[in-house]
Amino acid sequence: MVAQNIFFGIMAAIMIWAALRVVTTKNVVHAALWLVIVLAGVAGQFLLLGAEFVGVTQILVYIGAVVVLFLFGIMLTRASMGEDENVNLPNRIVPATVGVLLFGLMAFATIDYWRDAELPKDGSPTTVEAVSDSIFSDFIVPFEATSVLLLAALIGAIVVARKE
Repeated sequence: MVAQNIFFGIMAAIMIWAALRVVTTKNVVHAALWLVIVLAGVAGQFLLLGAEFVGVTQILVYIGAVVVLFLFGIMLTRASMGEDENVNLPNRIVPATVGVLLFGLMAFATIDYWRDAELPKDGSPTTVEAVSDSIFSDFIVPFEATSVLLLAALIGAIVVARKE
């Protein structure tokens, strides 16, 4: 149990560093690759917590599909691949303030929503069948909305990259 906590902390620290690099790097491709590290850390933490199905799904869907979609979008829109001299942030205080306020608001909403929730006492793991039943019965509309959103992003990248 102690080793799990140590690895969880190490992965969390690496994820925080990589997440900071995602938003601070000026190279778009490097930002996408830092995002891969963050998402791989999330998958690793799911695996450490015993949620193997969610961890593998994280790898397949986010790293295998969404990041590849980002990279295709970057390549199709001809984004700069190196340091861009025109990208500068002279006013970093306003975005940082907005980010901190949004983080505080989301943290408060999450804590307030789950304040009275109790974990199940039996400790039985959720089966893949229960997860699939939940996704394709209770959450079918968000699932389909996400797929349409990803398709629209791909079509939008192709339209933007297409020569007139």
